Amino acid sequence: MPKVLVVATSRKTKGGITSVVKAHETGEQWKKFHCKWIETHRDGNSVRKLWYLATALIEYICLLPFYDIVHIHVGLRTSVNRKLIFARIALLFRKKIIVHFHPATEKHLFDPMFSGNIKHLFELSNKLLVLSPKWIEWINEAYRGNKYNIQVLYNPCPSVKRSIQRENYILYAGILSDRKGYNRLIEAFSKIAAKYPDWKIKFAGNGEIEKGKSLAVKFGIEQQTEFLGWIAGNTKESIFQHASIYCLPSWGEGFPMGVIDAIAYGIPVITTPVGGLEKVFHDGIDAMIYETYDLKMLADKLEQLIKSETYRNSIVNEADKLVCSDFNIITICNKIEKIYENM
Repeated sequence: MPKVLVVATSRKTKGGITSVVKAHETGEQWKKFHCKWIETHRDGNSVRKLWYLATALIEYICLLPFYDIVHIHVGLRTSVNRKLIFARIALLFRKKIIVHFHPATEKHLFDPMFSGNIKHLFELSNKLLVLSPKWIEWINEAYRGNKYNIQVLYNPCPSVKRSIQRENYILYAGILSDRKGYNRLIEAFSKIAAKYPDWKIKFAGNGEIEKGKSLAVKFGIEQQTEFLGWIAGNTKESIFQHASIYCLPSWGEGFPMGVIDAIAYGIPVITTPVGGLEKVFHDGIDAMIYETYDLKMLADKLEQLIKSETYRNSIVNEADKLVCSDFNIITICNKIEKIYENM
């Protein structure tokens, strides 16, 4: 049975890749293939990051002779540069390489500053895993005539406890930045907030919190917004369990874990078509999808769900069907097992 080294960011790093690998770790394939997680990156200053990378490389080189497959989880920018080092070493040791691509935006595929290193990493892979069918289209457009062995592997939906007691708030979960779109959500909600004074937005995440508060004041909805900072553990569970709507107004994601988390907790989702979501979900049926910068459309979608609990429940029920078939953690881990077996 082949053994697998999994190369990814630290368990303690906040973000989607860590969540995905932790989910994979619960599967039967993790033990079956003697998977070992090499943690290459951790939040902190430059010295700490370099030290963490150096110790990861030493551990990796010591273990690599005893393993057969290297499963590399990679984001963008510096993540690509780091993972190229690990991939080149794996090639020297004649190991099979899986590149699992978790980008924040497709734009870097077409940017000369980044596209060369991404292409090189892809070319070193024996298998390239992407997060949705749309990513195959983008990669084929960016690197025409490529011969990559590409396969879609969805991020898994976690198993969580749901609550039937919902409260009147829209949940935004993630770092507060322009890319994630918290500012556009504030402006869109302000267009309808006066009609629904018992509704609010809860922002769960670090980042531009003070700027967010100022924007809420500017648009006159400071009494209908709450900034919670980064949440985890029981606090995160409670916030997700009681939310009535989840909104992702982002313009750049690989395949957002926040959307998958929301569906797991039984929350109807309003999102942009980011990360190829429009190829997976169906607007008005199992999710609400709007054009990224169309604030009027976002306000309309918010109002449709705020006005009708029946509609919210219908969307949740339809999304559950999709989760059971495509995003179930057991299904995902079984696919990983097949990938490892066929390497």
